[in-house]
Amino acid sequence: MAEKNRGWIVTFSGTGINLALGVLYTWSVIKGSIPDSWGWDAASKALPYSVACLIFSLAMIPAGRLQDKIGPRWVATIGGILVGVGCLVSGAMGSSLVGFVIGFGVFCGLGFGFGYASATPPAVKWFPPSKTGMIAGLVVAGFGLASVYIAPLASYLLNAFSTVTESGVVEKGISSTMIVFGIGFCVVVVLLSQLLQNPPPGYVPAGASPGTPGKPSAAASINVHWMEMLKDPQFYVLWLMYFCGAGVGLMIIGTASQLGKASLGANAFWAVAVLAIGNAGGRILAGLVSDKIGRQATLMLAYLLQALMVILLIFVQKEAALLLLIILLAGANYGANLSLFPSAAKDFFGLKNFGLNYGILFTAWGIGGFVLPFIHGKIQDAVKAGSSIDPNISFYMASALLLAAAALTFVSTMLAKRQAAKVLLNKQTALA
Repeated sequence: MAEKNRGWIVTFSGTGINLALGVLYTWSVIKGSIPDSWGWDAASKALPYSVACLIFSLAMIPAGRLQDKIGPRWVATIGGILVGVGCLVSGAMGSSLVGFVIGFGVFCGLGFGFGYASATPPAVKWFPPSKTGMIAGLVVAGFGLASVYIAPLASYLLNAFSTVTESGVVEKGISSTMIVFGIGFCVVVVLLSQLLQNPPPGYVPAGASPGTPGKPSAAASINVHWMEMLKDPQFYVLWLMYFCGAGVGLMIIGTASQLGKASLGANAFWAVAVLAIGNAGGRILAGLVSDKIGRQATLMLAYLLQALMVILLIFVQKEAALLLLIILLAGANYGANLSLFPSAAKDFFGLKNFGLNYGILFTAWGIGGFVLPFIHGKIQDAVKAGSSIDPNISFYMASALLLAAAALTFVSTMLAKRQAAKVLLNKQTALA
């Protein structure tokens, strides 16, 4: 009973850490408050966020390796300190784009990677394979849900710390807001990190079974080294799917507040909060569904629905109720990626090297989050400069990428069946 309770303590501690680290998703609120006097164009406003996503994903590799070696507690603690330092640097550097790229982009990005890499692996290790999707979904739901409270909090602090320039222009208190975030989230993450713990050696979760031949769960006994994983075609199919799903989702998240301005006005930050509810709910729901019908089938459904939501976003921006509904569903479909891909990494590549293996796979999230929001920003700059380019072309491109990812789920399924048949044949040969 004590061990079972420990598993839930680790799970909800990981959720709490991600709730704090989810400050990443408030960038659209911060970005929308950057005054004209700073001289940042749309691409510049997307840059700290894009760099943070990229560094986040790259940091997952050494962080995953470290947590596999020394355990999650210290790695998550380092993450909390780095996020705190990053927010403080951003706040101290005023209107400097370089300061925000270094502070929010590099330091916070590193902190997100170290904290996030340490939250899911210890939690899923306490539970049987049949609950992998659910537990992974619960832990990562914290990151998605964070904007529900951080977006209104950021809006409140930005207004509370606002100042009036000599010319009478009100400018939001971005610097002070970042400093408050830095101190608060550092304390929260460091304290919760002390509750993270891997199971003892030889621990077997209650209800664990060897799995059924031909199903990904049979991979529970597989422990693939990262070098072997990079030789597996399944890894590259999963990477491409993750790149498409995460990149599109992060593009929407980075622009959610702007999408809501036409119909929500000053309350546009609620678009961020609604997206966060969908983001978190999608992670939990997708995890539960995938435990029943499989990762690939769940991903296919999510990608097809997301492709439709992205196109609809073009036409509903002036209708508040419809816009919030579409953003809710878009958030849910994006969130599905964040519970399904760690679960798939465990299914196909095992638990022993889970931290490092998932860290490598997670680079797809970061590169997607760097490339697509940056392209979207460049397109918006071109339109603002008078280009005749269609301002919605990035949404059409995103929808096409999602359809391609949906098609790749069939390739992933084929590879999984082929690998399962190979494992079964090897077992039969050994028995003979």
